[in-house]
Amino acid sequence: MYRVRVRSVPPVVLALRRFPNPRLTGIGAGLFAALTMFVLACVDRLLFDSSELVFGLLFLPVSALTALWVRPADLVTAPISVPIAFAVGVFPISGGSEGLGGQIMGLVTALAVHAGWLYGGTLIAGLIASVRKVRQMRARRRYVLAQGRGGTPASERAPRAASAAAAAAAKPVRAGAGGAGGAAGAVARRPQRP
Repeated sequence: MYRVRVRSVPPVVLALRRFPNPRLTGIGAGLFAALTMFVLACVDRLLFDSSELVFGLLFLPVSALTALWVRPADLVTAPISVPIAFAVGVFPISGGSEGLGGQIMGLVTALAVHAGWLYGGTLIAGLIASVRKVRQMRARRRYVLAQGRGGTPASERAPRAASAAAAAAAKPVRAGAGGAGGAAGAVARRPQRP
């Protein structure tokens, strides 16, 4: 008789499991991050007078959510779309002067001044995406091994190959219509691998 150990799940994990868990495509995750950062920057401009600290602090959870909500096939897009979303979001609070040239200079200056927040959010998104990718690869490897399609040891492969060759040699050769041509075709055939 075996005893089964039941692990109790911490309440924090149960609370986190109740949150929405969407799976966005790479483009969807990029659009989510860009639109969210633009809206948050507009709110920051209205309520906090374009505070860089508020914008940077809001950028970090948006980066984490983007990396958590992107689907596993598009994990590589999370660290790419997060800096683009930062650039889109920093535009309303950049404070450039009038004219297109002044706006572009304000945007470039804001990106240079807020580079710490930009790197921090990109690092968070990259770490989360990397951890998710490693977990996905481990789960896939466990599944393949559980299905029996994993690599078999060389000691098991050698008897299988020998038995397959013996079975192929024991098959009777059918005489073809051409006699010698049929025999030559039978000799030229190779045994199939299992």
